[in-house]
This record gives sequence, structure tokens and C-alpha cells, in this order.
Amino acid sequence: MTTTERASAGHTWALLLVLSGNMVLDATEVSLVLVALPAIGNDLGLSLLTVQGLMSGFALGFAALLTTGPRLAARFGRRRVYFAAMLGFALASVAGGLADGPALLIATRVVKGACAALTAPMGLAIIGTAYPEGPERRRAVSVYSAFGAAGFTAGLLVSGALLEAGWRWIFLLPAPVTLVLLLWGLRLVPHEATVRPPASASDRAGPPAPGPSGRDRVLLRTGLGAATLNGTYQGLLFLLTFQMQGRLALSPWTSALALLPACVPLAVSVPFAGSLVRRHGTGRLIALGAAAPLLGYLLAVWRPPSDAYLTRTLPVLLLVGAGFVLSFAALNMRAAGSVPPSRRATAIPLYQMAVQLGAVLLLPLTAWLLTASDDRRPALAVLAVAAAAGLAAALPGLRDGRPGPPSRKEPA
Repeated sequence: MTTTERASAGHTWALLLVLSGNMVLDATEVSLVLVALPAIGNDLGLSLLTVQGLMSGFALGFAALLTTGPRLAARFGRRRVYFAAMLGFALASVAGGLADGPALLIATRVVKGACAALTAPMGLAIIGTAYPEGPERRRAVSVYSAFGAAGFTAGLLVSGALLEAGWRWIFLLPAPVTLVLLLWGLRLVPHEATVRPPASASDRAGPPAPGPSGRDRVLLRTGLGAATLNGTYQGLLFLLTFQMQGRLALSPWTSALALLPACVPLAVSVPFAGSLVRRHGTGRLIALGAAAPLLGYLLAVWRPPSDAYLTRTLPVLLLVGAGFVLSFAALNMRAAGSVPPSRRATAIPLYQMAVQLGAVLLLPLTAWLLTASDDRRPALAVLAVAAAAGLAAALPGLRDGRPGPPSRKEPA
């Protein structure tokens, strides 16, 4: 390898490290705050319904900016929007760490969610233009996805450790990390004045299909399945966090470790997701991925999690984690394959919005039910009902028994 080739390879990996590092920051935001919620609530005197706003606020901001991101990138360029969002993320982190009341604290979470809605998909778009199509781009996408999947696990562990020094460090820590990535990225992210629409979106691609189609229904069912998967997941972890640190008086670090079975399996399995889908098909995996969490929530309603961690809490966490392992990649692939290429630029953000809206709706409902009753069963029952809706949305996909992603002629 010549000196020029070594320099080019080093630049390629450095760029991927910056993009992936920022993806980790976006992915850690939910789990970083999750473990800190009881401490924040106690320190500021917040109710469960208010403190859950730190999680649902981030999801709300994320959902709100998803469809705006492509238009901003088309007008100002991906690079400018990407770095502006990173700077906003860092500033909101500082403001959150210094906040002395719930209004400002929740507002910073909404802003950070909006910034993450720009950087997470835009990082993937930058990979699409910075790396040539083929093995190099596929490898970059795999690394980027793996970092994102590992972010939730990293957030739990970092939060559990940082809380020994105080919950404000949970909000302050991302700021310097983001600024370092931003300064590094200014040298590495390629310049791009505008974002050109794909060729398939031109007039030569033909007129769009009139009216609602089978593909639209597939996208709707896929969005519902992803929304229930994400919303019930966050609702369950919210419930368990307050039980562990409240009723069971566990330390934040211990409670963080106890939640790992719900997220580590996904982080480990991401590199094998593509082969799993090719072998078993999206329909089967999505249905199984919806059934496993439903079984976990029904088990929790029957025998609510308690101090008997190995026999009560762990089985529920493993079943929920299995749902993500089975269906996370399959849902994303089905969403992308359910619409023609000319519509993906608008359809995929809508699907990603649905994912976030699941948490926006189910987190406040879970917190309200926990406040209204000392019994956790009503909240767990609502999560079970939502998971059942996700399974109902997944079952029609079983008609496509073929392995691999959906075909272009017949949506699954």
C-alpha cells in the first residue's frame, strides 16, 4: 500500500469514527437519562408524570424534525445542517446540566431530540455519498449501525457510573464529546452544496401510483409494529427503573446492570441481522419479534417484577430483548422495501416518526397509571395491549413466507 493509499484509508476510517461517534451520542440519550430519572425527580421534587417528560420530550423532538431534515439538507447542504445540529446538541446539553427547573430541563430534551433527528439519518446519508457503492459502503453502514445499537447499552453503564457524582453530569458529559467530534468532523466530512434528488425521483421515473396501495398499507402496519415495539420497551424500562431504585432501593449502577439483558442482545446481534433476514424473511421475523415482547408483558402482568430478579424480572427483559433481535432490522428493511425508490425519501422519515411517537404516547400513559395506583398491573396491562396491537399488525406479513426482504412486485 502506497503512502497516498494509506492516507486515504486513514481518512476513510477517521470519517466513519466521527459519524459513528455522533450516532452513539444520539443513541445514548434515552438510556443516559433513564437511570437518572429517580435522582432527578427526588432532587427537583418532580412527579412521575413530569419526570417522564425527559424521555418523551426527547422522542417528541426527534419525531418533529424527521420530515424536515431532508428539506433543510436540500436547501443548506447536509454538511451545514449536520454541524449546526451537533452544535445545538452541545449547547442544549450544557443548558440541561445547568437547569434548575423542569420546564427548561424538558425543553433542552426536546431540542436535543430535534438535533438527533437531523444528525442520525444525515450521518447515514453522508456515508452514502462519501463511500463508493459496494463492500466499502456496506461495511461503513454496518459499523455505523453497530455503534448505534451499542449506544443504548453504553448509556446505561455511563449513567450508572456518573450518577455517583450527581445527575447534572449526565446532561453535561455529551457537550465536550460532541464539540470534539464537531471540530474533528469539520476537517473530514466532505463538502456538499446541495443534496441532489435520486435519479429515480425525476419525471422520467413515471407518474406515482394513484390512491392508497397495498404498499401503503404495508408501510402503515410496519410503522405501527415499530411504534409499539419502541413505546412498550421504553415504558417497561421506565417502570422497572423506578421500581428498582424506589421500592427495592437499588443503586443506579446496580439497576443499570439489571437492565442490560434488554439491550445487550441487540447490540451483539446487529452484525448478523442481514443474514438472519435473508434466511427467514421479514414477515416471520417481525411476527416473532412482536410475539416475544407480548409474552414478556403478559408474564409481567401475571407475575409482576419484584426482588426475585432471576425468576420475575429477567425473563421479561430477555423476551423484550429477543423482540428487538428478531424484528429490529426486519422492520427497517420492510419499511424501505414497502415503497418504490421514488417515495422513500418521504416515506422512511414517516416510518421513523412513528417509531418515536410510540414512546411519546406510551411513556406518559405508563407514568400516569403508576401514579394513579400502587399496583403496577394496570400499567403493565396497557403495555401488553399495545404489544398485542403490534402483533396484530405483524400477522398479515406472514402471508409472504419467502425468505429475504420483500420483493419489488409484491409487498409483503
